[in-house]
Amino acid sequence: MGKSWSASLEHGEYAEDKELVIQHSIEAVEETEAGTYVNLVTPDNFGNPEEYLNPVLVERFGDGITAKYISQCGCGGYVLRVYK
Repeated sequence: MGKSWSASLEHGEYAEDKELVIQHSIEAVEETEAGTYVNLVTPDNFGNPEEYLNPVLVERFGDGITAKYISQCGCGGYVLRVYK
């Protein structure tokens, strides 16, 4: 069985490109093995990922995932945990 992991999508070009955050979040979920989760760490300037990222992931993966907002990091980014 695989391990749960985190995808850091909050710095550099991610901080300026919401579509890139969404694209790489989808790829991270695709790479996550069943029975594990990926923490998607997203930029603070896009706000809570439940509002812009969660709907896209649910549309793409349906009942194959469960997403849960964890918290806002001390560094300012947000963490959305996606279970597969």
